[in-house]
Amino acid sequence: MTETYDIIIVGGGSAGCVLAARLSEAADLRVCLLEAGGADRHPFYRLPAGFAKMTRGIGSWGWQTVPQRHMGNRVFNYTQARVIGGGSTVNAQIYTRGNALDYDEWRQVGCDGWSYEDVLPYFRKAEDNDTFSNAYHGQGGPLGVSQPRAPLPICQAYFEAAGQLGIPQNPDMAGERQDGVGFYQLTQRHARRSSTSVAYLGPARKRPNLTLKTGAQVRHLIIKNHRATGVALMDGTRLMAGTEVIMASGAIGSPRLLMLSGLGPADHLKELGVPPVFDQPEIGANLQDHLDLFTISECTGDHTYDKYARPFWSAVAGLRYLLTRTGPVASSLFETGGFWYAEEGARSPDIQFHLGLGSGIEAGVAKMQNAGVTLNSAYLRPRSRGSVRLASADPAEPPLIDPNYWADPNDREMSIRGLKLAQEILRQPALAGFVKREVLPGPDVQSDADVFAFACANAKTDHHPAGTCRMGADATAVVDPRLRFNGINGLRVVDASIMPRLVSSNTNAPVIMIAEKAADMIRADYGV
Repeated sequence: MTETYDIIIVGGGSAGCVLAARLSEAADLRVCLLEAGGADRHPFYRLPAGFAKMTRGIGSWGWQTVPQRHMGNRVFNYTQARVIGGGSTVNAQIYTRGNALDYDEWRQVGCDGWSYEDVLPYFRKAEDNDTFSNAYHGQGGPLGVSQPRAPLPICQAYFEAAGQLGIPQNPDMAGERQDGVGFYQLTQRHARRSSTSVAYLGPARKRPNLTLKTGAQVRHLIIKNHRATGVALMDGTRLMAGTEVIMASGAIGSPRLLMLSGLGPADHLKELGVPPVFDQPEIGANLQDHLDLFTISECTGDHTYDKYARPFWSAVAGLRYLLTRTGPVASSLFETGGFWYAEEGARSPDIQFHLGLGSGIEAGVAKMQNAGVTLNSAYLRPRSRGSVRLASADPAEPPLIDPNYWADPNDREMSIRGLKLAQEILRQPALAGFVKREVLPGPDVQSDADVFAFACANAKTDHHPAGTCRMGADATAVVDPRLRFNGINGLRVVDASIMPRLVSSNTNAPVIMIAEKAADMIRADYGV
């Protein structure tokens, strides 16, 4: 069976839903959006606190990393979304953009049109911000961006504790300046998750020129005479693209599918029996990710949301949410945090904090018997580079994901500095009424060797992979600054994989920005 469209978008995640909605605004474009996962109807996908279920495998491919040789050969769980809306459907809804200098550096390495001045209009275009409307924020866009609906008193005490260490409070960490602590803005509208599936795709679904296929896993791209002409699905269906195919499957999924299609490092593909179509060594290279270290303390009372894991209190929380749209269910559980410095003289904040309003919120993180509070820290500009490779030519096999954490010793040093700063914040007098004692790493973990061992055993991904289909103006870049694939016509990549350098924050809002900008470029290219 063969179907024909103008544009086929492979991947219905944060980028894919934006692209489908924006491109289908042109009535003459026949657009098909393919998502390997299913629908997002389950309440966990819509309720803010549902994030706690996501790292346990709901809506995920269930992948893992290869053993991390610089971290005691630890294997990390690596949540990658498999549901319409992608990361925006399963993440903690934190709306951050990175630092302005991140994008200026993209421009400096040859990505014309991607400076902060260039991308800011697309951040604003996407937004429907419930608080700010100014040079940095927009209102009236598809994406709901809101202040938290369920802050707790311990959050204010956290701000005061950071202030006791000289870290100021910042009411808008996605505005004029990034440094400081504060409440994160969230991708929520009316206390419900505002994923790109809901915000962008929802209003566009009824358009006659837009076709959405869920449960549609692509086996490989169809390449003829150095042109992408369509895709082959696992069920044998072939979909043809008259104009172009757009890869939007994320920093792991996009290079994986490109390699399965014969695009990638030729020697690697030959070893696995995949006939090389185009030798591009940088596909799957340059993988960057934020590694998360955390400290957990026991609270002096029920100052966080831990008790609501018990059936009775869970029912109370559900009733409160139904009646008032507040309380634990309205919380992303990580809606408080900030940005500060690990390295003296850093050009901008290089550590990010997420205050977790409980313990054991994410899979693999220790759960306290009594109420606890978590403070995550992540080094934002890692120098280590990893890779995505195929395990075999079988498209059902998981890829080999190697973030190569701490390959550069500087990453290890800065990460541990960030962890120690997080510990210091929770030890400040302002939190004395809320924090009883540190449990992890704990008072016995003092030496560098002990801290390293703790980190190797307890660190986790921050779920921010990027860079595996690098954008650039040089001949070795995978895509050019208009995100067109170098060497194959009719093929574009639009997702976090195109980032030449990982941004200094969460990645969902930047990916939405990338897709907004890409949609304008694509429509300009075809005059629609």
